[in-house]
Amino acid sequence: MTVITRGVDLVLRVVITTAFAVLVACVVWQVVSRYLLQSPSTVTDEMARFLFIWVALLGGAYTFGRRRHLAIDLLPVITTGRARLLVNGLIIAAVAFFAGIVMVYGGIDLVGRTLETGQVSPALRLPMGLIYVAIPFSGLCILYYCLTFLADLIRTGRGPNDQDGAASIGGPLD
Repeated sequence: MTVITRGVDLVLRVVITTAFAVLVACVVWQVVSRYLLQSPSTVTDEMARFLFIWVALLGGAYTFGRRRHLAIDLLPVITTGRARLLVNGLIIAAVAFFAGIVMVYGGIDLVGRTLETGQVSPALRLPMGLIYVAIPFSGLCILYYCLTFLADLIRTGRGPNDQDGAASIGGPLD
């Protein structure tokens, strides 16, 4: 694993863990304010939704980078040799295509349009473009991981679904 990959993993882990902790605090406060104080907080409700978006997208990118994503690996398992390399290369290309076109290009377009129109969230009054930045940012992370997977495939023959060994018992962020 390269220094850059370790750095990307670390940044994603810190952001995901922090966002998830704040998300849990928001939801707990929402429950307390709604049921104990009889005055629901609209700010924490909206903040929890936005944090969930970020946690889901960044968590997906991180999980992909750690090769722990959900994968249907029927073709790589039943093929060998050059055919397996080709299948794995096509899988990486398909993921990179989706991440590049839909997430990065489409996400940047979405961010630009919402910032241009001045759309803001109702409770927090945040520009919605800042919330949508999670889409192209996650797409860039996935593209980076696709490049590392392609390098691994060329160098060692290891595909995007090949694990380093047995699954760890420490948890998803270890």
